[in-house]
Amino acid sequence: MNLLDTAAVLLSLAAIFGYINHRVFKLPTSIGILLIGLVLSVLILLLGDQWPGLVTQADYFVTQIDFNETVMGVMLSFLLFAGALHVNLGDLRDQKGVVAILASVGLVVSTFLVGTSAYFIFQWFGMNLSYLWCLVFGALISPTDPVAVLGILKKAKVPKSLETKITGESLFNDGVGVVIYLALVGLAAGTREASIMSVGDLFLKEVGGGILLGGVLGFVAYWMLKTIDNYQVEILITLALVMGGYQLASAWHLSGPLAMVVAGLMIGNQGRLLAMSDTTRQHLDLFWELIDEVLNALLFLLLGLEIFVLNWSGQAFSAGLILIFVVLGARMVAVTLPVIILRKTREFSPGVIRILTWGGLRGGISVALALALPKEGLEESGRQAILMATYLVVIFSIAVQGLTLRSVVDRLLKREVN
Repeated sequence: MNLLDTAAVLLSLAAIFGYINHRVFKLPTSIGILLIGLVLSVLILLLGDQWPGLVTQADYFVTQIDFNETVMGVMLSFLLFAGALHVNLGDLRDQKGVVAILASVGLVVSTFLVGTSAYFIFQWFGMNLSYLWCLVFGALISPTDPVAVLGILKKAKVPKSLETKITGESLFNDGVGVVIYLALVGLAAGTREASIMSVGDLFLKEVGGGILLGGVLGFVAYWMLKTIDNYQVEILITLALVMGGYQLASAWHLSGPLAMVVAGLMIGNQGRLLAMSDTTRQHLDLFWELIDEVLNALLFLLLGLEIFVLNWSGQAFSAGLILIFVVLGARMVAVTLPVIILRKTREFSPGVIRILTWGGLRGGISVALALALPKEGLEESGRQAILMATYLVVIFSIAVQGLTLRSVVDRLLKREVN
C-alpha cells in the first residue's frame, strides 16, 4: 500500500468516525474519533477467530504506518505552530515563572519519580528492565502533550490564567522532554557518555539552538509578511516556515518542536498585530484552524488503531494499569513545586494544583517516542512492556481525563465560590 492509499484510508475513516460521533455520541471530535477507532480495533481483535483475514489485513495496515515518523516528522511541526499561533505572548509572559518551572524542574522530578516507581513495579511483575530504561519511560511519559491539551482545553472553559499555564507548559516541555528522552536513551543504550558535560552539551544544542533558530526564522517570516499584502502568499510563507524550518532543525540536530513554538509565538503576536491586514489575519486563522482540526482527527484516529502493534501480556497490562496512577501522582508532585515556590509572590486560581494535575494530558508524542525505542540494550519484552504502559496511560489521559476535565474544573471552581 503506497502513501496515497494509506492517506486515503485514514482520511476516510476519520471522516466516517467524525460523522458518527457528531450524529450519535456528540463527544469532542478528537476524543470521539479516538474511542470509535479503539472500539473498532478491539472488536476486530475479538472477532479474529471468525474472520482471521480481517485481522491480518487490519494488522498489516496499521503496522506498515511509521507512527513515530508520521507524528514526530510530519504532524508535530504543523500542530505546534498552529497551537502557538493563538497563544497571547502577554498572557504567557505573566505566567512565565510557572511555565518555566513546570517545563524544567517539574519535568525532571516527574521523570525521576515515574522512572523509579516503574523500576519496582516492572520487577514486581517479573519484567527485568534496568533502572535507566525505566527512567526513559519516565521521560517519554512525563511531558504533557500539546496536541491533546490544546484540542481539549478549547472545550473545557478553564480560567484564562490556568489555560495559559497548561498551554504554555505543554508547548515548551515537549521540546525539553524529547531532549531528556534522547539523553537517557543514549545512556541506556550505551551510545552516549555518562557525563554531565555530554548531557549538558546535548541540552544546550537542542534546546538553545531550537529556540534561536525559531526566533531567526520567525523574524525573517515576520519581515516578509510585513512587506506585502497578499493573503495567499502570506499563508504560503507560514507553510514554508513550518515545513522548511522543521526540516532545517532536524538536519542541524536542533529541537524542531521548540523552533516551531517560538516561530508560532512570533507570527501569532507581532506578526498578527504589525504585519497583517484584517483580511490576511482572517484567512490565516481559518487556514491554520482547519490544518489543526484535520491533523488532530488523523492523529487521534491513529492512536485508536495503534492497539494492533501491542503484544498483549497480562503482566505488562497489570503494570500499565498501576502506572496510570503513578503518573498522576508524579504529576501532582511536579505541579505542586512551582505553586509552593511562587505562592509567596503571586496568587493562584482556586484548585490550581488539582486542575493542573488533571489537565496534564498525555498523547501521541509519548506513543511515538515509545515506538522509537532502539533495540540496542533493550530486550523486546522490555520494549513491549514500556509500550503497553505508555499506551494505557495515554488512553486513560485522553479518554478519562480529557472527557472529565470540564466537570472537574466546574466542580472545583463552584466549591471555592461556595
